[in-house]
Amino acid sequence: MKRLILLLAVFAALLAPAAASAHPLGNFTINRFSRVEVSGHRLYVLYVLDLAEIPTFQAGNIDARAYAHRIAQNVHLTVAGRPAPLVVLGQALAHPPGAGGLRTTRLEVVLAGPKIAGPARLAYHDANYADRIGWKEVVVGAHTPSRSDELRAYPKDMLSSPLDVTSTTAEVTPGSGPDRPPALSHGKLLEAPDRIADSGFASLVGRSHLSLLVILASLAAAMFWGAAHALSPGHGKTIVTAYLVGQRGTPKHAALLGLIVTATHTVGVFALGLVTLALSQFIVPDRLYPWLNLVSGLLVVGIGASVLRTRWRRHRHHHHHHHHEHPTSFRSLLAVGVSGGLLPCPSALVVLLAAISLHRVAFGLLLIVAFSAGLALSITGVGLAAVVARSAFRRATFEGRLVRLLPAASALVILAAGLAMTLRAVPKVS
Repeated sequence: MKRLILLLAVFAALLAPAAASAHPLGNFTINRFSRVEVSGHRLYVLYVLDLAEIPTFQAGNIDARAYAHRIAQNVHLTVAGRPAPLVVLGQALAHPPGAGGLRTTRLEVVLAGPKIAGPARLAYHDANYADRIGWKEVVVGAHTPSRSDELRAYPKDMLSSPLDVTSTTAEVTPGSGPDRPPALSHGKLLEAPDRIADSGFASLVGRSHLSLLVILASLAAAMFWGAAHALSPGHGKTIVTAYLVGQRGTPKHAALLGLIVTATHTVGVFALGLVTLALSQFIVPDRLYPWLNLVSGLLVVGIGASVLRTRWRRHRHHHHHHHHEHPTSFRSLLAVGVSGGLLPCPSALVVLLAAISLHRVAFGLLLIVAFSAGLALSITGVGLAAVVARSAFRRATFEGRLVRLLPAASALVILAAGLAMTLRAVPKVS
Protein backbone atom coordinates (compact mmCIF):
# COMPACT_ATOMS: atom_id res chain seq x y z
CA MET A 1 0.00 0.00 0.00
CA LYS A 2 2.84 2.39 0.87
CA ARG A 3 4.49 1.70 -2.47
CA LEU A 4 1.23 2.46 -4.29
CA ILE A 5 0.84 5.79 -2.48
CA LEU A 6 4.45 6.71 -3.28
CA LEU A 7 3.95 5.78 -6.93
CA LEU A 8 0.81 7.94 -7.15
CA ALA A 9 2.63 10.87 -5.56
CA VAL A 10 5.53 10.60 -8.02
CA PHE A 11 3.08 10.29 -10.92
CA ALA A 12 1.22 13.40 -9.74
CA ALA A 13 4.46 15.33 -9.41
CA LEU A 14 5.43 14.43 -12.97
CA LEU A 15 2.07 15.59 -14.27
CA ALA A 16 1.95 18.78 -12.21
CA PRO A 17 3.54 21.10 -14.80
CA ALA A 18 0.80 20.22 -17.30
CA ALA A 19 -1.81 21.61 -14.97
CA ALA A 20 -0.23 25.00 -14.75
CA SER A 21 -1.49 26.72 -17.91
CA ALA A 22 -2.47 26.17 -21.52
CA HIS A 23 -0.79 29.17 -23.15
CA PRO A 24 2.98 28.49 -23.19
CA LEU A 25 3.72 31.73 -21.33
CA GLY A 26 0.70 31.70 -19.03
CA ASN A 27 -2.99 32.54 -19.20
CA PHE A 28 -2.45 36.25 -18.36
CA THR A 29 0.15 37.15 -20.97
CA ILE A 30 -0.02 39.73 -23.74
CA ASN A 31 2.77 39.04 -26.23
CA ARG A 32 4.07 41.36 -28.95
CA PHE A 33 6.34 41.06 -31.97
CA SER A 34 7.54 43.74 -34.41
CA ARG A 35 9.47 43.30 -37.65
CA VAL A 36 10.83 46.55 -39.13
CA GLU A 37 11.90 46.15 -42.75
CA VAL A 38 12.62 48.08 -45.92
CA SER A 39 11.02 47.14 -49.23
CA GLY A 40 12.04 49.28 -52.17
CA HIS A 41 12.29 52.78 -50.73
CA ARG A 42 9.61 52.44 -48.03
CA LEU A 43 9.77 51.36 -44.41
CA TYR A 44 7.22 48.85 -43.15
CA VAL A 45 6.37 47.29 -39.81
CA LEU A 46 4.74 43.88 -39.37
CA TYR A 47 3.20 43.88 -35.89
CA VAL A 48 1.86 40.71 -34.21
CA LEU A 49 -0.23 40.68 -31.04
CA ASP A 50 -0.87 37.44 -29.14
CA LEU A 51 -3.39 37.57 -26.28
CA ALA A 52 -3.66 34.59 -23.93
CA GLU A 53 -6.99 33.28 -22.63
CA ILE A 54 -7.72 35.79 -19.87
CA PRO A 55 -6.90 39.00 -21.82
CA THR A 56 -8.96 37.64 -24.73
CA PHE A 57 -11.88 36.95 -22.39
CA GLN A 58 -11.61 40.48 -21.00
CA ALA A 59 -11.46 42.04 -24.47
CA GLY A 60 -14.75 40.46 -25.60
CA ASN A 61 -15.50 41.07 -29.28
CA ILE A 62 -12.33 42.45 -30.83
CA ASP A 63 -12.60 45.01 -33.60
CA ALA A 64 -9.47 44.27 -35.63
CA ARG A 65 -9.46 47.65 -37.39
CA ALA A 66 -9.80 49.61 -34.11
CA TYR A 67 -7.07 47.53 -32.48
CA ALA A 68 -4.78 48.08 -35.49
CA HIS A 69 -5.13 51.87 -35.28
CA ARG A 70 -4.57 51.77 -31.51
CA ILE A 71 -1.38 49.77 -32.07
CA ALA A 72 -0.18 52.27 -34.69
CA GLN A 73 -0.65 55.14 -32.24
CA ASN A 74 1.56 53.46 -29.65
CA VAL A 75 4.53 52.48 -31.78
CA HIS A 76 7.10 55.21 -32.32
CA LEU A 77 9.42 55.33 -35.31
CA THR A 78 12.03 57.98 -35.96
CA VAL A 79 14.16 58.23 -39.13
CA ALA A 80 17.29 60.37 -39.07
CA GLY A 81 16.10 61.75 -35.73
CA ARG A 82 12.69 62.85 -37.01
CA PRO A 83 9.35 61.25 -36.00
CA ALA A 84 7.92 59.13 -38.81
CA PRO A 85 4.16 58.44 -38.74
CA LEU A 86 2.91 54.91 -39.40
CA VAL A 87 -0.25 54.19 -41.38
CA VAL A 88 -2.32 51.01 -41.12
CA LEU A 89 -2.36 49.10 -44.42
CA GLY A 90 -4.18 45.95 -43.28
CA GLN A 91 -4.86 43.52 -40.48
CA ALA A 92 -5.73 39.85 -39.96
CA LEU A 93 -7.43 38.40 -36.88
CA ALA A 94 -7.83 34.84 -35.60
CA HIS A 95 -8.82 33.20 -32.32
CA PRO A 96 -6.82 29.98 -31.82
CA PRO A 97 -8.27 27.60 -29.20
CA GLY A 98 -7.06 27.93 -25.61
CA ALA A 99 -7.67 26.24 -22.27
CA GLY A 100 -11.11 25.19 -21.07
CA GLY A 101 -12.84 26.09 -24.33
CA LEU A 102 -11.69 29.71 -24.08
CA ARG A 103 -10.09 31.42 -27.05
CA THR A 104 -6.78 33.18 -27.50
CA THR A 105 -6.13 35.98 -30.01
CA ARG A 106 -3.64 36.46 -32.82
CA LEU A 107 -3.76 39.83 -34.58
CA GLU A 108 -1.37 40.75 -37.38
CA VAL A 109 -1.09 44.36 -38.54
CA VAL A 110 0.91 45.84 -41.42
CA LEU A 111 2.03 49.45 -40.93
CA ALA A 112 3.55 51.66 -43.64
CA GLY A 113 6.21 54.23 -42.79
CA PRO A 114 7.96 56.92 -44.86
CA LYS A 115 10.10 56.51 -47.95
CA ILE A 116 13.86 56.81 -47.60
CA ALA A 117 16.09 58.13 -50.35
CA GLY A 118 19.35 56.73 -49.04
CA PRO A 119 21.01 55.17 -46.01
CA ALA A 120 19.29 56.26 -42.80
CA ARG A 121 19.38 55.54 -39.09
CA LEU A 122 16.08 54.54 -37.53
CA ALA A 123 14.89 54.08 -33.97
CA TYR A 124 11.80 52.04 -33.12
CA HIS A 125 9.93 51.70 -29.81
CA ASP A 126 6.81 49.66 -29.02
CA ALA A 127 4.80 51.22 -26.16
CA ASN A 128 1.73 48.99 -26.46
CA TYR A 129 0.66 47.16 -23.28
CA ALA A 130 3.75 48.41 -21.47
CA ASP A 131 2.47 47.29 -18.07
CA ARG A 132 1.53 43.74 -19.09
CA ILE A 133 3.67 40.62 -18.76
CA GLY A 134 4.56 38.58 -21.83
CA TRP A 135 7.01 38.03 -24.67
CA LYS A 136 8.32 41.22 -26.32
CA GLU A 137 10.44 40.96 -29.46
CA VAL A 138 11.66 43.40 -32.12
CA VAL A 139 13.73 42.48 -35.20
CA VAL A 140 14.96 44.51 -38.16
CA GLY A 141 15.04 43.08 -41.68
CA ALA A 142 12.68 40.96 -43.75
CA HIS A 143 14.84 37.85 -43.40
CA THR A 144 16.03 38.25 -39.81
CA PRO A 145 14.97 35.12 -37.87
CA SER A 146 12.52 35.51 -35.00
CA ARG A 147 13.26 33.71 -31.71
CA SER A 148 9.53 32.88 -31.38
CA ASP A 149 8.71 32.35 -35.07
CA GLU A 150 6.67 35.57 -34.86
CA LEU A 151 4.85 34.40 -31.69
CA ARG A 152 3.98 30.97 -33.10
CA ALA A 153 6.48 28.83 -31.18
CA TYR A 154 8.03 30.13 -27.97
CA PRO A 155 11.45 28.64 -27.05
CA LYS A 156 10.94 26.21 -24.19
CA ASP A 157 14.17 27.23 -22.50
CA MET A 158 12.92 30.85 -22.27
CA LEU A 159 9.39 30.30 -20.95
CA SER A 160 10.37 31.22 -17.38
CA SER A 161 12.23 34.37 -18.50
CA PRO A 162 10.64 35.53 -21.78
CA LEU A 163 12.35 37.93 -24.15
CA ASP A 164 11.81 41.59 -23.20
CA VAL A 165 12.85 43.73 -26.16
CA THR A 166 10.67 46.73 -27.05
CA SER A 167 13.17 49.10 -28.72
CA THR A 168 15.87 48.94 -31.35
CA THR A 169 18.06 51.14 -33.54
CA ALA A 170 19.53 50.22 -36.90
CA GLU A 171 21.07 51.54 -40.12
CA VAL A 172 18.89 50.79 -43.15
CA THR A 173 19.29 51.35 -46.87
CA PRO A 174 16.66 51.38 -49.63
CA GLY A 175 16.34 48.41 -51.96
CA SER A 176 16.34 48.28 -55.73
CA GLY A 177 12.99 46.53 -56.16
CA PRO A 178 9.39 47.77 -55.88
CA ASP A 179 7.73 48.69 -52.60
CA ARG A 180 5.98 45.55 -51.34
CA PRO A 181 4.41 45.49 -47.87
CA PRO A 182 4.82 42.37 -45.68
CA ALA A 183 2.24 39.67 -46.31
CA LEU A 184 -0.36 38.89 -43.66
CA SER A 185 -0.79 35.28 -42.59
CA HIS A 186 -3.99 33.43 -43.39
CA GLY A 187 -5.62 30.06 -42.81
CA LYS A 188 -3.81 27.58 -40.55
CA LEU A 189 -0.70 29.76 -40.38
CA LEU A 190 -2.77 32.51 -38.76
CA GLU A 191 -4.68 30.13 -36.50
CA ALA A 192 -1.50 28.36 -35.31
CA PRO A 193 -3.61 25.45 -33.98
CA ASP A 194 -0.73 23.33 -32.68
CA ARG A 195 0.86 26.07 -30.57
CA ILE A 196 -1.41 25.66 -27.53
CA ALA A 197 -2.34 22.42 -25.80
CA ASP A 198 -5.24 22.35 -23.34
CA SER A 199 -4.39 21.65 -19.71
CA GLY A 200 -5.81 18.64 -17.90
CA PHE A 201 -7.70 20.60 -15.25
CA ALA A 202 -9.04 23.36 -17.52
CA SER A 203 -10.34 20.83 -20.06
CA LEU A 204 -12.79 19.39 -17.51
CA VAL A 205 -15.20 22.33 -17.71
CA GLY A 206 -15.67 21.95 -21.47
CA ARG A 207 -16.93 18.37 -21.50
CA SER A 208 -19.94 18.06 -23.76
CA HIS A 209 -22.31 15.83 -21.74
CA LEU A 210 -22.63 16.34 -17.99
CA SER A 211 -24.20 13.19 -16.63
CA LEU A 212 -23.92 12.42 -12.92
CA LEU A 213 -21.11 9.96 -13.61
CA VAL A 214 -19.22 12.53 -15.71
CA ILE A 215 -19.62 15.18 -12.99
CA LEU A 216 -18.34 12.83 -10.27
CA ALA A 217 -15.41 11.72 -12.44
CA SER A 218 -14.62 15.38 -13.25
CA LEU A 219 -14.61 16.32 -9.57
CA ALA A 220 -12.26 13.42 -8.80
CA ALA A 221 -9.99 14.49 -11.66
CA ALA A 222 -10.06 18.10 -10.41
CA MET A 223 -8.96 16.91 -6.96
CA PHE A 224 -6.14 14.96 -8.56
CA TRP A 225 -4.95 18.00 -10.54
CA GLY A 226 -5.13 20.12 -7.39
CA ALA A 227 -3.04 17.58 -5.49
CA ALA A 228 -0.56 17.39 -8.36
CA HIS A 229 -0.35 21.19 -8.55
CA ALA A 230 0.46 21.35 -4.84
CA LEU A 231 3.41 19.00 -5.37
CA SER A 232 5.03 21.49 -7.75
CA PRO A 233 7.48 24.03 -6.27
CA GLY A 234 5.98 26.50 -3.82
CA HIS A 235 2.63 26.36 -1.97
CA GLY A 236 4.24 26.48 1.46
CA LYS A 237 5.09 22.80 1.93
CA THR A 238 8.42 23.65 3.58
CA ILE A 239 6.72 26.23 5.79
CA VAL A 240 3.94 23.83 6.84
CA THR A 241 6.49 21.13 7.66
CA ALA A 242 8.74 23.43 9.66
CA TYR A 243 5.78 24.99 11.48
CA LEU A 244 4.23 21.70 12.57
CA VAL A 245 7.61 20.36 13.68
CA GLY A 246 8.55 23.53 15.53
CA GLN A 247 5.15 24.04 17.17
CA ARG A 248 4.55 20.40 18.13
CA GLY A 249 1.62 20.15 15.75
CA THR A 250 -0.88 17.29 15.80
CA PRO A 251 -2.83 15.53 13.03
CA LYS A 252 -5.75 17.79 13.97
CA HIS A 253 -3.61 20.85 13.24
CA ALA A 254 -2.54 19.39 9.89
CA ALA A 255 -6.19 18.76 8.94
CA LEU A 256 -7.17 22.28 10.00
CA LEU A 257 -4.37 23.68 7.86
CA GLY A 258 -5.79 21.79 4.88
CA LEU A 259 -9.25 23.24 5.51
CA ILE A 260 -7.86 26.79 5.71
CA VAL A 261 -5.86 26.33 2.50
CA THR A 262 -9.00 25.08 0.68
CA ALA A 263 -11.10 28.03 1.82
CA THR A 264 -8.37 30.60 1.10
CA HIS A 265 -7.61 29.31 -2.39
CA THR A 266 -11.29 29.05 -3.36
CA VAL A 267 -12.08 32.56 -2.12
CA GLY A 268 -8.95 33.85 -3.86
CA VAL A 269 -10.01 32.41 -7.23
CA PHE A 270 -13.51 33.89 -6.89
CA ALA A 271 -12.09 37.29 -5.88
CA LEU A 272 -9.66 37.34 -8.80
CA GLY A 273 -12.51 36.31 -11.10
CA LEU A 274 -14.51 39.30 -9.85
CA VAL A 275 -11.56 41.60 -10.56
CA THR A 276 -11.17 40.12 -14.04
CA LEU A 277 -14.85 40.53 -14.86
CA ALA A 278 -15.73 43.82 -13.20
CA LEU A 279 -12.61 45.76 -12.25
CA SER A 280 -10.10 45.09 -15.03
CA GLN A 281 -10.43 48.70 -16.20
CA PHE A 282 -8.91 49.81 -12.90
CA ILE A 283 -6.87 46.78 -11.75
CA VAL A 284 -4.80 44.60 -14.08
CA PRO A 285 -5.35 41.07 -12.67
CA ASP A 286 -1.84 39.75 -13.34
CA ARG A 287 -0.40 42.73 -11.43
CA LEU A 288 -2.07 41.41 -8.29
CA TYR A 289 0.09 38.27 -8.21
CA PRO A 290 3.32 40.04 -7.10
CA TRP A 291 1.36 41.78 -4.33
CA LEU A 292 -0.16 38.47 -3.22
CA ASN A 293 3.35 36.98 -3.19
CA LEU A 294 4.53 39.91 -1.08
CA VAL A 295 1.65 39.49 1.39
CA SER A 296 2.38 35.75 1.62
CA GLY A 297 6.06 36.45 2.25
CA LEU A 298 5.32 38.99 4.99
CA LEU A 299 2.86 36.57 6.62
CA VAL A 300 5.51 33.86 6.68
CA VAL A 301 8.10 36.28 8.09
CA GLY A 302 5.64 37.15 10.86
CA ILE A 303 5.01 33.46 11.56
CA GLY A 304 8.71 32.65 11.69
CA ALA A 305 9.45 35.61 13.97
CA SER A 306 6.56 34.67 16.27
CA VAL A 307 7.64 31.02 16.51
CA LEU A 308 11.27 32.02 17.11
CA ARG A 309 10.22 34.47 19.85
CA THR A 310 8.13 31.75 21.51
CA ARG A 311 11.05 29.32 21.36
CA TRP A 312 13.37 31.90 22.91
CA ARG A 313 10.96 32.56 25.78
CA ARG A 314 10.61 28.83 26.47
CA HIS A 315 14.37 28.46 26.42
CA ARG A 316 14.78 31.24 29.00
CA HIS A 317 12.15 29.70 31.29
CA HIS A 318 13.10 26.11 30.52
CA HIS A 319 13.29 24.94 34.13
CA HIS A 320 9.92 26.43 35.06
CA HIS A 321 8.06 25.12 32.00
CA HIS A 322 9.95 21.95 31.31
CA HIS A 323 6.85 19.74 31.42
CA HIS A 324 4.38 22.23 29.97
CA GLU A 325 3.34 21.92 26.28
CA HIS A 326 2.18 25.25 24.91
CA PRO A 327 -0.77 24.79 22.54
CA THR A 328 -0.41 25.80 18.91
CA SER A 329 -1.88 29.27 18.36
CA PHE A 330 -4.93 29.28 16.09
CA ARG A 331 -3.92 32.73 14.85
CA SER A 332 -0.53 31.50 13.66
CA LEU A 333 -2.13 28.34 12.26
CA LEU A 334 -4.54 30.53 10.29
CA ALA A 335 -1.65 32.62 8.97
CA VAL A 336 0.19 29.48 7.76
CA GLY A 337 -2.93 28.21 5.99
CA VAL A 338 -3.67 31.57 4.38
CA SER A 339 -0.08 31.89 3.13
CA GLY A 340 -0.36 28.43 1.52
CA GLY A 341 -3.60 29.17 -0.35
CA LEU A 342 -3.42 32.91 -0.96
CA LEU A 343 -2.01 32.71 -4.49
CA PRO A 344 -4.79 31.50 -6.84
CA CYS A 345 -3.80 29.01 -9.54
CA PRO A 346 -4.26 30.68 -12.99
CA SER A 347 -5.78 27.44 -14.34
CA ALA A 348 -8.51 27.68 -11.71
CA LEU A 349 -9.30 31.20 -12.88
CA VAL A 350 -9.45 29.94 -16.47
CA VAL A 351 -11.95 27.29 -15.36
CA LEU A 352 -14.09 29.95 -13.68
CA LEU A 353 -14.10 32.19 -16.77
CA ALA A 354 -14.73 29.22 -19.08
CA ALA A 355 -17.65 28.13 -16.90
CA ILE A 356 -19.14 31.62 -17.16
CA SER A 357 -18.75 31.70 -20.95
CA LEU A 358 -20.27 28.21 -21.27
CA HIS A 359 -23.11 29.01 -18.81
CA ARG A 360 -21.88 26.30 -16.43
CA VAL A 361 -21.17 28.47 -13.42
CA ALA A 362 -22.29 25.91 -10.79
CA PHE A 363 -20.19 23.16 -12.38
CA GLY A 364 -17.19 25.48 -12.59
CA LEU A 365 -17.50 26.42 -8.93
CA LEU A 366 -17.62 22.75 -7.95
CA LEU A 367 -14.49 22.04 -10.00
CA ILE A 368 -12.64 24.90 -8.32
CA VAL A 369 -13.64 23.72 -4.84
CA ALA A 370 -12.53 20.17 -5.74
CA PHE A 371 -9.23 21.50 -7.12
CA SER A 372 -8.64 23.52 -3.94
CA ALA A 373 -9.51 20.46 -1.83
CA GLY A 374 -6.96 18.39 -3.75
CA LEU A 375 -4.32 21.08 -3.25
CA ALA A 376 -5.14 21.12 0.47
CA LEU A 377 -5.01 17.32 0.72
CA SER A 378 -1.44 17.31 -0.59
CA ILE A 379 -0.39 20.01 1.85
CA THR A 380 -2.21 18.21 4.68
CA GLY A 381 -0.43 14.99 3.71
CA VAL A 382 2.92 16.76 3.92
CA GLY A 383 1.90 18.14 7.32
CA LEU A 384 0.83 14.72 8.59
CA ALA A 385 4.11 13.23 7.43
CA ALA A 386 5.94 15.97 9.37
CA VAL A 387 3.88 15.27 12.52
CA VAL A 388 4.50 11.51 12.30
CA ALA A 389 8.20 12.01 11.63
CA ARG A 390 8.52 14.40 14.57
CA SER A 391 6.76 11.94 16.88
CA ALA A 392 9.02 9.10 15.74
CA PHE A 393 12.07 11.28 16.16
CA ARG A 394 11.00 12.27 19.67
CA ARG A 395 10.52 8.62 20.68
CA ALA A 396 14.02 7.77 19.53
CA THR A 397 16.73 7.65 22.15
CA PHE A 398 18.58 10.76 20.94
CA GLU A 399 19.06 13.15 23.79
CA GLY A 400 21.17 16.18 23.37
CA ARG A 401 21.55 19.63 21.90
CA LEU A 402 20.36 18.60 18.40
CA VAL A 403 16.91 17.53 19.62
CA ARG A 404 16.53 20.59 21.82
CA LEU A 405 17.48 22.90 18.97
CA LEU A 406 15.10 21.33 16.44
CA PRO A 407 12.12 23.67 17.20
CA ALA A 408 14.33 26.76 16.99
CA ALA A 409 15.83 25.47 13.73
CA SER A 410 12.31 25.03 12.35
CA ALA A 411 11.50 28.64 13.24
CA LEU A 412 14.63 29.81 11.43
CA VAL A 413 13.62 27.80 8.34
CA ILE A 414 10.20 29.53 8.32
CA LEU A 415 11.79 32.95 8.79
CA ALA A 416 14.33 32.33 5.99
CA ALA A 417 11.60 31.09 3.62
CA GLY A 418 9.48 34.16 4.35
CA LEU A 419 12.38 36.52 3.76
CA ALA A 420 13.18 34.79 0.46
CA MET A 421 9.53 35.08 -0.68
CA THR A 422 9.45 38.76 0.29
CA LEU A 423 12.73 39.63 -1.43
CA ARG A 424 11.58 37.92 -4.64
CA ALA A 425 8.27 39.80 -4.59
CA VAL A 426 9.55 43.31 -3.81
CA PRO A 427 11.14 44.08 -7.25
CA LYS A 428 7.94 42.99 -9.02
CA VAL A 429 5.63 45.31 -7.11
CA SER A 430 7.83 48.38 -7.49
